[in-house]
Amino acid sequence: MVESLRGELNRYSPGGKLPSSRALVERFRVSPVTVSRAIAQLVAEGLVVTRPGSGAFRAQPRTEVPPPGDTSWQEVSLSGDGGPEVVPRTVDASGVLVTLAAPPPGVIELNGGYLHSSLQPERALAAALARAGRRPGAWGRPPTDGLTELRSWFAREIGPALTAADVLITAGGQSALATALRALAPPGAPLLVESPTYPGMLAVARAAGLRPVPVPVDADGVRPELLDAAFRATGARVFVCQPLFQNPTGAVLAPERRAEVVRIARAAGAFVVEDDFARRLGHEDAGPLPAPLAADDPDGVVVHVRSLTKIASPSLRVGALAARGPVLGRLRAIQVVDSFFVPRPLQEAALELVGSPSWGHHLRSVATGLKNRRTAMTTALSRELPALALPHIPAGGGSLWLRLPEAEAGTDESAVVSAALRAGVAIAPGRPYFCAEPPSPQIRLSFAAVAGAAEIAEGIRRLRSACDEVLTGSTGGFQP
Repeated sequence: MVESLRGELNRYSPGGKLPSSRALVERFRVSPVTVSRAIAQLVAEGLVVTRPGSGAFRAQPRTEVPPPGDTSWQEVSLSGDGGPEVVPRTVDASGVLVTLAAPPPGVIELNGGYLHSSLQPERALAAALARAGRRPGAWGRPPTDGLTELRSWFAREIGPALTAADVLITAGGQSALATALRALAPPGAPLLVESPTYPGMLAVARAAGLRPVPVPVDADGVRPELLDAAFRATGARVFVCQPLFQNPTGAVLAPERRAEVVRIARAAGAFVVEDDFARRLGHEDAGPLPAPLAADDPDGVVVHVRSLTKIASPSLRVGALAARGPVLGRLRAIQVVDSFFVPRPLQEAALELVGSPSWGHHLRSVATGLKNRRTAMTTALSRELPALALPHIPAGGGSLWLRLPEAEAGTDESAVVSAALRAGVAIAPGRPYFCAEPPSPQIRLSFAAVAGAAEIAEGIRRLRSACDEVLTGSTGGFQP
């Protein structure tokens, strides 16, 4: 509809009135909402203007755009690091944009970082937002720490030892990670991270001038003996981890390692930043999940991060930071300086959502949907691409972490990613998940961001075509 209207605008002189919304509804046989969205799109493009009570009109022609100025001076300014004692900061969002950028039309999204729309509680969200907007004071200024009721809810979710006083509401998990890293480590400091790990956290760390140091993980999570050695070698005071369904490996920190990780950090006088992003992304067959590290941490070693974004919607950017002791004051100060507060309507909507009867149904639906999609993807991979190594099948999260077969000269994972996009499927390269040289070529495939089993099967079929194009000549291992 937007394309049709855009093509017809030349029929109208500047300032000419377009057909009424009712006429457009009848002509295109669409709902009034669809018409409103189409007009809004044309307004956003500067092609149409609206006048309340009068209708929509073709906009006046745009004035000539002035020639661009000379911004080359910025290259010199931005490259300055302030002297040899300052660690230069880099801002590389490429690893994050892989999962945020929408693929071209017709491309199957096996690189997405969020639930497919069919798994999101869209109706419940719409109802929650409508109810939230009618709450008394919903559009007023909220407390800087967040609404007490929402902080209490997060505290109960994390563990019985926490209260609302230990929690700050944040604008999603990414914002919480950025606040935590800035609060806990000065620019130039080493930062211990799992290897591989979430690229968004690495980007935040580097933008803050920190130096990520890798600590390898295996099927049982981070290896405590290597964590201890890394603390001793670097003098680091912060370790960032994802103990539950780690991104990208899907590993769960083993029971015998949980207390050991906290003990090692405590002995080093260091904090553990626990990114509990997948707490509500357990699959139907996951069984009982371990409690967060923060749930049993009387000494305040653990700074806990979680959000509602992954389990609900990319646009419900409401999360929480939980901590005990003086560090909470520093976290609060940085949060206030950066963003003042999370918008109150969003906090009210989050409260409405998690308090509604549909919330429990949504969680069960996601658990079933993710399990079915995971099974569909592992089955398709076994049939179409048996040469790709899948060391671990996770019981939570939304992706699989695979190792490409290595040829004598080494496999170029970027070539596989490019070939896959040409074949009509978007996948994530493994390189951005490492802060140092990766041990082998890897790829990450998301099953959470697709519509269902049929789309997964077609995506893997296209991936096989790409792998045949790039790798079969040297490995001979892709024909089932």
